[in-house]
Amino acid sequence: MRKRFAPVVALATGALALTGAAAGGTHATMRFTATLNAGQEVPHPVGTKAGASGKFTATVTGTKVAWTLTFAHLTGPATAAHIHSGKKGLPGAVIVPLCGPCTSGQKGKGTVTSAQLAQMKAGKTYVNVHTAKNPGGEIRGQLVIQM
Repeated sequence: MRKRFAPVVALATGALALTGAAAGGTHATMRFTATLNAGQEVPHPVGTKAGASGKFTATVTGTKVAWTLTFAHLTGPATAAHIHSGKKGLPGAVIVPLCGPCTSGQKGKGTVTSAQLAQMKAGKTYVNVHTAKNPGGEIRGQLVIQM
């Protein structure tokens, strides 16, 4: 009897795997990047230095986020950095704390919910880096999914 059911079980298992993959599966890996600068920060920072900039990269697998943040020419030490919800030009709430204080080249890990990941994929999230002189954020960049 077991031999008769083995092909059916194999087909059902394969169909479930394909369904999960087609639906975006919980373990699909996605890559995101952001190019940060003072011109994108809202409200605009005060007293920024020429060339204040940064780069953020992230790999998301399921709900796990692994990231790297680099920056240069800030008005002082980076006091914190976050991923925020928000469309380009609009401020938003923190959804993933990254570091605080932060150093350029820092790497870390975090988690996101499926709703937050949907925001990231839709281009409705950004990364910013905060300093004492600009506690609301000194440099910012919208997250973009890499295909």
